[in-house]
Parts: sequence; structure tokens; C-alpha cells
Amino acid sequence: MYKLIALDMDGTLLNEDKQISVENHKSLKEAKEQGVKVVLATGRPLVGIENYLKELDLVTTENYSVSFNGALVQNNNTGEIISKNILNDDDVKYLYDLSLKLNVNRHANTTDSVITTVNNKYTEIESTINKIPTHIMDLSNLPSDTEVIKFMFVDDPSILDQVINNLPSTVYDKYTVVRSAPYFLEFLHPMANKGAGVKAIAERFEINQEEVICVGDAGNDVHMVEYAGLGVAMDNAFDELKAIANYITKSNAEDGVAHVVNKFILKKKTA
Repeated sequence: MYKLIALDMDGTLLNEDKQISVENHKSLKEAKEQGVKVVLATGRPLVGIENYLKELDLVTTENYSVSFNGALVQNNNTGEIISKNILNDDDVKYLYDLSLKLNVNRHANTTDSVITTVNNKYTEIESTINKIPTHIMDLSNLPSDTEVIKFMFVDDPSILDQVINNLPSTVYDKYTVVRSAPYFLEFLHPMANKGAGVKAIAERFEINQEEVICVGDAGNDVHMVEYAGLGVAMDNAFDELKAIANYITKSNAEDGVAHVVNKFILKKKTA
């Protein structure tokens, strides 16, 4: 019996209009009524998913979310942080210098803002989606009290393809590196990933690994899909995620989350 389902948002729970479909909403409501924990696991900050948490009625003190791709795990009601793995000043300087060397746009995320040296359309996307302001600052010399949750290379997909090919191999030893969208490459603390975040929540409620379902579509979902008792990739998922998933569901445009919930939790017949 599955007791927890962790869901990525963009490209997974949300449709192309960034909405939760009627079918997805209905299935998750029924799962909750059966006592199943519903967890949102996202690259966004908690403030960037508040509307969705309210829509799904996940705002009590018994509900937690994985934010910033696992760098933070927080209580949905109080904002209390139960797990935190963030970058230090040396990390920020190293990644900033690396972005200059590779000639790629970049920005850094704090809990409530995006910091960049020069604004670009991809930073604007990040700011708009997450409903947080953008600050133009010198990333090589941030105030000492600035907490950087993650550092991102943000650029055209073809440019990021080249950047990935030219990354020093040591980067993968120093950081969790995930491609959360074709135009987003993220660098996090090496202990930060969605799998670790989901595990922290499962352990808090004494839920075993084999009782967990994780559903995603992109590179930043790999760790949690690997962790889950049932790891699910969307039909629209990156090939690397499909390759490791236990099950491939329908796309985010076809209520793929509802299909998983109905089949594996509610035990309804599915098409």
C-alpha cells in the first residue's frame, strides 16, 4: 500500500496552462481522504507554490513540501525548515567565475529573490513563475549575510548543451547538478536533491521507501524517482528519466498524475 505520493509541478502535476486539471485535483483529493500524504516537490520556492497548496488543501501543519529541488524542506503552514542544504560564499564565487569562463547567463536564488548581474529573459521567467523579485547585483561580491539556495546557468537550450559538454568533471563531485528545464541548469549543495527531500518527509511520518510514489518529468526529478518504491516518469519526460522509471504514465496534458493515483492508490480501472 502506498502512503505518500510526491509530485513535481511543472510538466507533471500542472498542464501547459500551469493549472491543476479537474481530474488531477479529484484523484488527489480522494487519495488524501484515504490517508495518503501528498507532497509537492519542486524547484520553486515555497512562496512560488502557495496558490497550488491552497488549491489542494495542503496548508495544515501536517503538510510539507520539497522546495528548491531539495535544498529546503518546509512546513507548508509555518514555513519551518526541517532540512536545509545551501551553497556557501566560495561556491557562489566559483560558479560565477565558471559562468564567465563558459560565457553563459546566470543567476542565484535566495529564499525570496533572484539575483543576477544582468537581467535576461530566462531570469524573468524564473522571477515570474515564482512570484519573486529580481535584484541586479554583483554576484562576485554579495553581502556576507546573503543565503544562496542554488545557482543557475540560464540560457538558450543549445547554449546549455554546449555548456554541459564543457563542464569540468569535478563540478559533479562538488554539487548536485540538474537540468530542470531545457533552459535551466542548476547547481545545488551536494546533499540537496528531491530524493533526499522526499526521504526526509517520509521518515518524519515513519513511511517506508517502498510505500512512496514519486512522479516527475525532468532531470531534477531523477533522484526522487530513483528513491521511490514506485518511480514514475511522465510521457512527456526527459529520456534520462524514462530510462530509470518503474512506470511511464500519460503526459501532463492527459492527466498523467490522475492516471497514476487511480491505478496504484485508488485501484480504479484505468484506460
